[in-house]
Amino acid sequence: MSVDGNWNMTLSTPMGERKATLTLTSSGNTLTGTQAGDEGSAEIAEGKVDGNAVSWKISIQKPMPLTLDFNGTVNGDAMEGQMGVGFLGNFPFKGTRA
Repeated sequence: MSVDGNWNMTLSTPMGERKATLTLTSSGNTLTGTQAGDEGSAEIAEGKVDGNAVSWKISIQKPMPLTLDFNGTVNGDAMEGQMGVGFLGNFPFKGTRA
């Protein structure tokens, strides 16, 4: 299952629901790309793909400096999983292929 392409994301956060766009490219087990939202865009780091499992991290500065840790699964044109938000815990995310 290819994760490559553009995704429209819905992130549940402690501050409410947020929308983001995600662009991913896989090469073997390595995942690269960018994630953009209301506060700007960032390159993903430590991106991995293993079958339909995906994971990546992004660093944000607003509303406070944090590293967001995403772990999810891709099923066709849908993606879902958990987003680790540092000391605030884990929150669900969903995505649909754009």
